[in-house]
Amino acid sequence: MGSKDLDVELSGRLDALCAMLHEEPFTTAVVEQAGADLARLGHLGRDGLKCTAEVLGKGLLALPEFQPVERYAERVVLAMGALGAGFTAANTESVLTQQEVMQRSLLKAVRDANWNLRESEARFNEVVTSSTNGVLIVDLEGRLLRTNAATGDILGYAQEELVGVPLLDLIAPGFAEMLHNAMAELVDGAVERVSQSQRMVRKDGEVAQLTLTASLLRGADDAPAHFVVVVEDGTELALLQGELKRQSLHDVLTGLPNRQFFTTQLEIALRNADSEHGVTIFHLDLDAFGMVCNGFDGRVAERLLQHVTQRLEVLLAGEKAMIARLGGDEFGVLIENAAATPSIGVIMKSINDDLLEPAYVDGRGLAASVSAGVVHRPDPDWEPSEVLRAAERVLRKAKKGRRGQWELFHAGQDAEDRRNDAVAVEMPGAWENGEIVVRYRPVVRLGDGEIGGVEAVLHWDRPGAGPLEHDVCLELAEATGLILPLGEWLLRVAAGQSAWWRQRGQFDQPLVVRLTAHQSADADLVSRVVGALEETGLPSDRLMVSMPSRALPMADAADDFTVLDRIGVLTAIDDFGLGPRDLAWLSELPVRSVLVPPDLTRSQDARFAVLVPAVHESGVRICVDGVETADQAKWWTEEGADLAIGAHLGAPLDAGDFLKKI
Repeated sequence: MGSKDLDVELSGRLDALCAMLHEEPFTTAVVEQAGADLARLGHLGRDGLKCTAEVLGKGLLALPEFQPVERYAERVVLAMGALGAGFTAANTESVLTQQEVMQRSLLKAVRDANWNLRESEARFNEVVTSSTNGVLIVDLEGRLLRTNAATGDILGYAQEELVGVPLLDLIAPGFAEMLHNAMAELVDGAVERVSQSQRMVRKDGEVAQLTLTASLLRGADDAPAHFVVVVEDGTELALLQGELKRQSLHDVLTGLPNRQFFTTQLEIALRNADSEHGVTIFHLDLDAFGMVCNGFDGRVAERLLQHVTQRLEVLLAGEKAMIARLGGDEFGVLIENAAATPSIGVIMKSINDDLLEPAYVDGRGLAASVSAGVVHRPDPDWEPSEVLRAAERVLRKAKKGRRGQWELFHAGQDAEDRRNDAVAVEMPGAWENGEIVVRYRPVVRLGDGEIGGVEAVLHWDRPGAGPLEHDVCLELAEATGLILPLGEWLLRVAAGQSAWWRQRGQFDQPLVVRLTAHQSADADLVSRVVGALEETGLPSDRLMVSMPSRALPMADAADDFTVLDRIGVLTAIDDFGLGPRDLAWLSELPVRSVLVPPDLTRSQDARFAVLVPAVHESGVRICVDGVETADQAKWWTEEGADLAIGAHLGAPLDAGDFLKKI
């Protein structure tokens, strides 16, 4: 095959390899076959394979079709390993086939030597001279009688220098006995052929890693005559396989161990941890890394990751630590603690203090802080996956509404969080099965004790586990994203019930529905409210929607608040208290009522009592939530509050029971 034809052949194989990397699902089996096909081309020797691996390893991830790098890096690394594995398997098969053919030829040559020595020598030369594998003829005492040129190339000797040299003298210390025993088995007839991974000493003293295959040649009388030994130099291939293995366990961009390698080392560290000091695992996440990716090109983000890698290596150089890139902008750190290991707080402070110093990338001074989930001295019996999962859980907790913070894993708290998570993910099924219902509790006028409204709340009666009340249901639904459909359902059911009471003349006070922060910022909030009113026929002035004060600065929340007022819906602010912005909202938004939170209701804080006249001057009514005793009701009545909700004034009830109590 000429150069031009070879170019065409390899171009087609490159296109096929790129297509394999895009296939879904991705599998390394087809890439292994591509490696085998390369070996069968007959052009790929050790230098060619090494060059191929270098070109593909560097070049594939530079192609536009494999951007972003993070998405395809793992596939490329796995493909390089599979390519080498496929080549190795096919090459080994080829070598074995070649050895079989060679041995048959050699046997025939030796038999013919009894009739014509010159003819046998010519046949031997024809078979072995052009072979890239070393071929040695060894007498029964183990001395070399003849070798081919490839043997000299492999071991660094001239052919004539090897004649008469004992084969075992060329074997590295510690390996000779294994070969001696194998050759004895050949003579005894216990085996017909032996194949070993061997170490032979080159002329320069270096040790070569080889595959050695030996067979016994017998004379015309079937008596043992000579050994034929075929030597294949696997040094370059072993180096390539080692490099491919290293790449499969390391991140291409940073050079750090990847998650797979980190998990393996974590398992070892857990089993061998010092009983007194143990190990500590950090799951680090770069804060605002997404902003860097969005604000600049990918190269800047990559340089920032490389900078963080370098700084972590420097900062933890004094510890017995392993740093890994777990994926994206997340890093793992495993520290095998000693008496002198700094505390977790000191380590995290040093990392954040260092990373907050600007690093200049393309002339831009970038700084980064990290948040962390930390597992300190986990039980040695834990599986690595459990430890990493625990670290990831507390990392999410550390990042909740904060940056540059760290959170320590606590087994008891984690068990409770996991129970809550389990309950939260059960909610959709419970809702569909009718376990979650709407209940109603009275909003009482403090002046005369009459009912001035009704609040709709959720109630989940969990079979065998007891009921969950409104606030808990909202918290769980917020965590899973169920709050939007569940909240709309609550609004429609309660509005329908309120319209039914009104049509029958049973109850005509406003319906109160309190929203969560997520609902308040929902871009479809107004359409959801309008849809519920149109579907149920409830007048807009019979519905009061309350938003938490902390949600009002969020995008869309204040706009929705204003639009709801314009269409006639009564508006209120929940969790209204002593915050610096609370009073300001009364002049900025069309507020009809404010709801005092239960903790402030219980504290009966005199500072809030001072605010009551200012709230009333704005034309806003005050409702206190969580009134549990008569003393609380009396205190707030005296301070001028208008309405109240709480256990003292009436518990949430089903629609029928609610009417009986009013």
